[in-house]
Formats: sequence, C-alpha cells, structure tokens
Amino acid sequence: MIEVDEVGVNAGDVTLLAPISTSVPRGEALIVRGRNGTGKSTLLRVLAGARKPSSGMVRIGGLGVVERDGGFRRRVAAMIGLPPMASDLTVFDHVLLVATTWTDDSTAAAELTRDVLAELGLDALDERFPHELSSGQTQLFGLALVLARPFEVLILDEPEQRLDPEHVESVIRVLRARRDDGATLVVATHSPLLADGVADRTLWLDAVA
Repeated sequence: MIEVDEVGVNAGDVTLLAPISTSVPRGEALIVRGRNGTGKSTLLRVLAGARKPSSGMVRIGGLGVVERDGGFRRRVAAMIGLPPMASDLTVFDHVLLVATTWTDDSTAAAELTRDVLAELGLDALDERFPHELSSGQTQLFGLALVLARPFEVLILDEPEQRLDPEHVESVIRVLRARRDDGATLVVATHSPLLADGVADRTLWLDAVA
C-alpha cells in the first residue's frame, strides 16, 4: 500500500530526514520510532503530502502523493499536531462537521459521530467546547476528528501525547480495530506500550540518521 524509495528531506544544508526506504502492505501497521530530530514527523508529513521530499519517491496505493488531489485526500487521513478547533462549536459539532463533509447521508454522519466519540470515551463530553477539555481529552478529540472521515491510510504523529496509560490502551484498541478493518497505519511514537500494542513492523530512524 505504501512504498518509500530513498526518500530524504533537506532544508538548505540541514538534513531533516536521511534517505530511507521502506514499505507497508495494505492492512498492516508501521510504527516509526527514534530520537527527537531523526525525522519521524518529517517522514509523516511527506507521506501525508504536506512536505515534498528533496530526494526519492513515495507511492500510496500505486500513485504518487498529491495533496490537492481529491482521490488522495479521501485515501489518506493524517493527524500531525492537533487540527484546528473552533471555540464556538461543541465537541459533537466538530466531529459531525467532519463526518458530514465526507458523506451526503446526514443520519449516517450523526451515527458515525456518536460511535467515534463513544469509542474514545468522549461521549459524555460531546456538549463541551474545546477550551473546556483537559489536555488529554483534547488529544483524544483531535483523534476523533481524524477518525470521523473515510481513509485507507491513517498517519498519526505521537497520538499518545498527554495520555495516561489507560487512555493509551484505548487508543491501541481503536487503532487495532482500524487495522483489522483493512486500513494501513503509519504511527510515530515514543511509547513502547503503543508500539508493542499496534506494530506489525517497526522502522527505527536512529539506524539511518
């Protein structure tokens, strides 16, 4: 599903990501690990189409990465940092807005919204505004916004941030469910718990940096 061929990223004379090659079959989870500064987030931005590589090539589903292409956007969902949030929309409103954007079926969008919030333990907080959430709840809310849309590939940068071990376990269950449903995952993490709970394969960037 994902092919990375000698992809590297430079900013002037600074190497943000040393050239790497890897692949991820459909329905498997690749965990990206390594010290800060080895290029984990940079690699994810390349895969999501948010940054062009300085060298090499990425193909997802046999096609090149083109962020502005509608087919690519439907195929690939990413959370690299928290998504924008509006202060005057509730948690439910936000997730429903995302779900509705991707379907003409308002009933299905509302059902998906309720399901995603319940899956992440946020259903009791659906009438809160973003500023009323704790940091951990905000992290889960950001994940809900990504899960409320269709995707074949899910790219996440440190989804365990600000979460206690119990909630990391919840995220593991959610990611396993998406993988078992056929999604391909690429997840950068510092958490051994999340890595061990989700990985089909692991890419250590320290080894190539």
